[in-house]
Amino acid sequence: MFNGLRKGFGLTGKTMFRRPVTTQYPEQKRSPQPRFHGRHILNRYEDGLEKCIGCELCAWACPADAIYVQGADNTPEERYSPGERYGADYQINYLRCIFCGLCIEACPTRALTMSQEYELATDTREALIFTKDQLLAPVPEGAKEAPHTDAEVIARGLTYYPGQAAQRTVSGTPGPAWPDPGDMPTGAPEEAGDPATVKLGGGRTEPPTHGEDH
Repeated sequence: MFNGLRKGFGLTGKTMFRRPVTTQYPEQKRSPQPRFHGRHILNRYEDGLEKCIGCELCAWACPADAIYVQGADNTPEERYSPGERYGADYQINYLRCIFCGLCIEACPTRALTMSQEYELATDTREALIFTKDQLLAPVPEGAKEAPHTDAEVIARGLTYYPGQAAQRTVSGTPGPAWPDPGDMPTGAPEEAGDPATVKLGGGRTEPPTHGEDH
């Protein structure tokens, strides 16, 4: 018992004389660790199309029921993603989110990643329900905001999904399709060629007021 007390008070005594490590926040900000899970990002392809295909797997994987997704069908005149569907409504309730990262693991197209932004404090509960407009990454330079037409997408000739099964017939014209499961990227975001952080855009829009949490 005495040996335990000696070790405990000894550690306390050594700590008392150490110089404190204090970050003068918010004037000084410490950089998070590379694998830090912060605010979510809905990524885009290089031509501006959205990576989200509205499959809702992220919502099903979320243990806190913090994600709400409502998918809709793409049309030849209005295409938001290379897939058959896109996320028409996307919300993340940061009052519930536990930043576990299970949602980004479930995403089949790497549409959802997590940034290193951690400053989410606000004055109201409604402001912590982030909508699709707030979560979407900025449109790449030289790209066009969605929706696109099928003709525009086909003319670019981009390969959105890897593998030999990446082409299918859409409206009689070859187009992007689901990849073969063996061709899907695995491992960390950096290893999959998709950065873990995305530079955020400018101003944000205020989220809608909900009668209850989603």
